[in-house]
Amino acid sequence: MKEESNQQNSQKAIEGRQKKRCEMNSRERLQQLQRKLYLKAKQAPEYKFYILYDKVFLDYVLKESYRIVKSRGGGAGIDNVGFQEIEAIGLESYLSEIADQLRSRRYRPAAIKRVWIAKATGGRRPLGIPTIRDRIVQAACKLIIEPIFEADFEDSSYGFRPKRSAHGAIKAIKRHLQSGKSEVYDADLRGYFDSIPHDKLLKVLSERISDKRILWLIKLWLKAPVYEDGNYSSGKKRKAGTPQGGVLSPLLANIYLHLLDRIVNNPKSVFARYGIELIRYADDFILMGHLIPEMVLNRLHELLRRMGLRINPEKSKRVNAKESPFDFLGYTVRYDRSIYDTRKRFWHIKPSEASQRRMRQSINMLLKRIGHYGPDDVVRSLNERLRGWLNYYDIPGVSYTKIARRKLNWYMRHRLNRYYNRKSQRKSRLYRQQAFKILVDKYGLIDPLYC
Repeated sequence: MKEESNQQNSQKAIEGRQKKRCEMNSRERLQQLQRKLYLKAKQAPEYKFYILYDKVFLDYVLKESYRIVKSRGGGAGIDNVGFQEIEAIGLESYLSEIADQLRSRRYRPAAIKRVWIAKATGGRRPLGIPTIRDRIVQAACKLIIEPIFEADFEDSSYGFRPKRSAHGAIKAIKRHLQSGKSEVYDADLRGYFDSIPHDKLLKVLSERISDKRILWLIKLWLKAPVYEDGNYSSGKKRKAGTPQGGVLSPLLANIYLHLLDRIVNNPKSVFARYGIELIRYADDFILMGHLIPEMVLNRLHELLRRMGLRINPEKSKRVNAKESPFDFLGYTVRYDRSIYDTRKRFWHIKPSEASQRRMRQSINMLLKRIGHYGPDDVVRSLNERLRGWLNYYDIPGVSYTKIARRKLNWYMRHRLNRYYNRKSQRKSRLYRQQAFKILVDKYGLIDPLYC
């Protein structure tokens, strides 16, 4: 027994000690490096990092960058080189070549392939698709500089940040509403990603990064040429915008809007004087307060104008949330009477009608596209969408989704019955059957009402 106890103590001692570098895998070594960068930035808010570039092409950083880029999927860029082609020629040699190009500063990004995708609110927006090689290098740069700026970011920022999400933003909104801050200014920035001024962005980056090689690298991506409809356009004269679709773009967007966060949250600002709270998710943000005077909005507009940004007046509005509902991040927030006691009211946060409609449209389009699939594949495809949608809108103790889930249950019952009744009996065993119930009971389809 004594020998066994000694062995257990020895094992705990081994587990408790810090691993040597030779014992770490790529992810652990990267996490150790990021932790050091974060702690240094947190302990020294005025410190400028002057040696970062050599860390971008470390072998374990590039390996993790490739893993991250591959896990997110996506197609090839203009070179038509996909993940299969890279692994066929050898991943080690491919990453080694990238490292050599970075080390000798021979690296140059390829043109960005621009495609246009439909916006949920109507219209289209451009999406820039870099090559996989450029996505790997962007991811490596992001892994190195993100911990530095994470140490500075405000708690009011929730979008595209580690361990933060829309759930945190909605929880904060409910908390502020319950404290009486029911006047809301819902702001919409006009073409934010296309409007970020390069000179001002680089100036903000240089507040923390004095390594000119990192700034040079970022500038290369900002000025990368664009390929669209068979034509190339140079980016050398481009003065604004970060291409949506780039790995680094969300971080750059957060870094630039951190200027706004700092000013609004400054205890000496006019915003603090009126107790204004800011909730921001990437370029979507709202102001909340007991009262939002006109001078506060004028100050906000002035700040954004100086940053080279513009508010979209048609989509921005100020509301008293106790009288009028508002939408944010796909949720509708309204002040409703309780069905149990009409004398009482509560903050009802639910999936917006537009988001419910988009989900139904998504299911409808999916079923049209997979008409030849068997039940197992139909269920797998539907569950992927249902799981993501339900997880996004279900915030325990904050959101109320039962009515939306009941509507979705009803829609799926009728849509799946229609889907299978259109098939001939020879083609489908679910022809003229209660398809929804069978798919739930036998094949594991998620029932939105009871999940």
